Amino acid sequence: MKASDLFVKCLEEEGVEFIFGVPGEENADFMMSLESSDKIRFILCRHEQGAAFMAEAYGRLTGHVAGCLGTLGPGATNLITGVADGNMDRAPMLVLTGQGASTRLHKESHQIMDVVSMYRPVTKWAQQIHHPNNIPEVVRKAVRTATVEKPGATLVELPEDIAKMDATSEPLAPKRLRRAVADDVIVDRAFELIRNAKRPIILAGNGCIRRRASKQLRLFCEKTGIGAISTFMAKGCVDMDSEYCLYTIGLGAKDLVACALDASDLVITLGYDMVEYHPHLWNPGQDKTVLHMDFLPAEIDDYYRPTVEVVGDLAHTLWMLNSRVDATDSLSYDLTQQSATRRAMANDFAEFKDDNSEGKIKPQKVLWDVRQALGASDILLSDVGAHKMWIARHYHCHEPNTCLIPNGFCSMGFALPGAIAAGLVHPQRRILAICGDAGFMMNVQEMETARRLNSDIVVMVWEDNAYGLIAWKQTNSFGRHTDLSFGNPDWLKLAQSFGWNGHQVDSSAALASVLESALNEQGPSLIVVPIDYDENPRLTKRLGEIVCPI
Repeated sequence: MKASDLFVKCLEEEGVEFIFGVPGEENADFMMSLESSDKIRFILCRHEQGAAFMAEAYGRLTGHVAGCLGTLGPGATNLITGVADGNMDRAPMLVLTGQGASTRLHKESHQIMDVVSMYRPVTKWAQQIHHPNNIPEVVRKAVRTATVEKPGATLVELPEDIAKMDATSEPLAPKRLRRAVADDVIVDRAFELIRNAKRPIILAGNGCIRRRASKQLRLFCEKTGIGAISTFMAKGCVDMDSEYCLYTIGLGAKDLVACALDASDLVITLGYDMVEYHPHLWNPGQDKTVLHMDFLPAEIDDYYRPTVEVVGDLAHTLWMLNSRVDATDSLSYDLTQQSATRRAMANDFAEFKDDNSEGKIKPQKVLWDVRQALGASDILLSDVGAHKMWIARHYHCHEPNTCLIPNGFCSMGFALPGAIAAGLVHPQRRILAICGDAGFMMNVQEMETARRLNSDIVVMVWEDNAYGLIAWKQTNSFGRHTDLSFGNPDWLKLAQSFGWNGHQVDSSAALASVLESALNEQGPSLIVVPIDYDENPRLTKRLGEIVCPI
């Protein structure tokens, strides 16, 4: 068959459901082959970056790869920010780029650049197809590399002349692999640390939101009572209503949650990624006893020196620990600081739940109403900006992968395209994206994609007419900030022009009913909230004056 046909057959064999993208001339043969597929749906996007964010969200929600597609040159460069974001947030995804004919890649030529070399720093693996018969091997390796721990992005580049050639090879059938597991001896050493600790605590990272790992983690916490703090991307690894849920850590300033971590004599890190929350923030004295359990060995860092490392499938490691807990007569811990921390944080979250002020609305009130409106399995997607810090601190989850926050590469522009992908994966769930006015405008063109797909999503824009997070951080550092203000469109006219439902909220009291109405509407809806970012410096002041509950 033709090479481009073989490429599509290989993607079908891998179970690829969606490819998001913007094609170009150099993808022409591939696109014609893809059009004949009855297994893969192509989603035409309005910018390649939006396509990459859609593939990232799909990967984070499913654990499987979707494709994001661009042509050579500017198509490939437009993709790269979203790809870098997905790769550092550990989302499995497959990047597909066209390229000029192999006969002109060795010389200066129109739109030709070394895409593979450009992508190597932001992917796990990047490879050009050099011969049509190599396509099955390359696709198989790309998908497997993207999905094994820790997941990430891989790139396959197909030159236009090779796409037209005849191929005689066949697709390779994917094989399901069992992950390597930790040895009994090292798990025994880990359990001795846990058994002998007085005030152990769990720091759960991104690796804990794999469904099997989350299940075993919850069992471990229920059996031992040990509290779990999650990083931003680990939200939902334990149920927010469980007594052992100690909410989220990750702000630059010390928060109440850090009190429980400070009081601990053993920090059990599970699936922990330094890209989210550096250990110098929670182990500044380099004196914490650390038990590292993850799919991979610990990163080398002066502030992260594990006493024991348990390397292997995280769910299996937790299962082995649970077996040891069951065989032990009793475990006795002092969890008073953890209980006090949970109570203090819960009181903090509820402080403004009944606020009924006019005009600008407090972030705490918005997120209280959002949590009440969304069910346990509904999905919130955060963009990047000041709102992300409030979501990270104040919005908590019942289930894994129900709050997606970019927190490795931290690129603005994720939430709107991510919500479109979430709606495709889970059309029966409520999907809400929260963006700043800056981040929303970075991929505003995907409003047309959402309308064309008739996506039942809601996007809430927090309007402050400025780059609010930068203003917050500059003020913290210098006592003032540079000019970071900008203008915004007439939001309701913008929504109308794209065929969206539109809502402007003008009081705290109206927010809950507007949100409920939007979530029940057919098609995409936009809610604009004038946000009270005077709460930003107030939060900084409060965090700077924290006195631990015990």
